Amino acid sequence: MKKRIALFAGSFDPYTNGHHDIVRKASALFDEVVVLIGVNVNKRRAFDAEAMRHAIQGAIDADGLSARAVIHSGLVADYCAEHHIHWYVRGLRNASDYSYEEGNAQVNALLNPDVETLYLRGGDNVLSSSMIRELMAFGKDVSEFVPASVMKALKI
Repeated sequence: MKKRIALFAGSFDPYTNGHHDIVRKASALFDEVVVLIGVNVNKRRAFDAEAMRHAIQGAIDADGLSARAVIHSGLVADYCAEHHIHWYVRGLRNASDYSYEEGNAQVNALLNPDVETLYLRGGDNVLSSSMIRELMAFGKDVSEFVPASVMKALKI
């Protein structure tokens, strides 16, 4: 039987409890979830991608999820084609997220018609990565908003 694999991509700078909630939900629907850290060479990351990959994998393993974290510097549609992935999972917090994600889904469908975008609703009170970075810049404790393994990586 063919394995059902989904991709969940983002900068994950940092990976949040909201992201992890989406991975949990996707893991219940698919045999495997690939959590892809997208690296844009033209953007400076706040946190090292390899350290974040390791921290994400730690959160995945701690919850016993059938998922793996990878790093990729190309297009999501191309990664899906190269790895025969037909499902692209996106998390939504609100209507603004939907509008943004729908535009991306249309571009991905043009680039790779074999990929279907699936939206999953994020949990309540989910903070974005940028909000977590801002809170950290002001010295606030963000431990309730990120998995424990990510919190350790943020303190490096």
